[in-house]
Amino acid sequence: MSRDIVGAEIEHLIQLLSRLPGLGPRSARRVALHLIKNRDKLLTPLASAMAEARDKVVTCSQCGNVDTADPCTICTDPRRDNGIICVVEEVGDLWALERAAAINGRYHVLGGVLSAIEGIGPDDLNIEGLIRRAAEPGVSEIVLAVNATVDGQTTAHYITERLKGLDVAVSRLAHGVPVGGELDYLDEGTLAAAFKARRPY
Repeated sequence: MSRDIVGAEIEHLIQLLSRLPGLGPRSARRVALHLIKNRDKLLTPLASAMAEARDKVVTCSQCGNVDTADPCTICTDPRRDNGIICVVEEVGDLWALERAAAINGRYHVLGGVLSAIEGIGPDDLNIEGLIRRAAEPGVSEIVLAVNATVDGQTTAHYITERLKGLDVAVSRLAHGVPVGGELDYLDEGTLAAAFKARRPY
């Protein structure tokens, strides 16, 4: 017979932590214990930062980035090239490209990829917003910076078909991005080289 060895509050913390990406129940217990042991240095500031993020962070209505302003700081930056829109799956991919300083254009976050297995169709992603933006005056190139997975390439193909008829070039990252690779796990040099070596789709 198992026994309850922690209080309900700690168990609740562990359960919430275990829902985070990369944290299973065992890792969540270790993290919870570490936070509790370091409550003044970590737990209290973390709780405060999370509350502040909950209250202030919003999703940009133009590109889908997360920021404390809408439109976000990238969309309102006058130094950006309005002619290039870089399409990514998730915000983490946008951040990866920004860390690499690979693009000086705008972004568009899809919010995922098409997946028949998971039941994700075009209406579940921010594709219509991309088509509207691509049709705006001054937009000359759409860069498809989706992950080199089967679902990512399916999504890229679907978007390319939807963009036909618009006066925009469609390109993709070069194959410096490995098949099956995810942008958020690649180093900045690889990302920058892949972006510079992009070619028509």
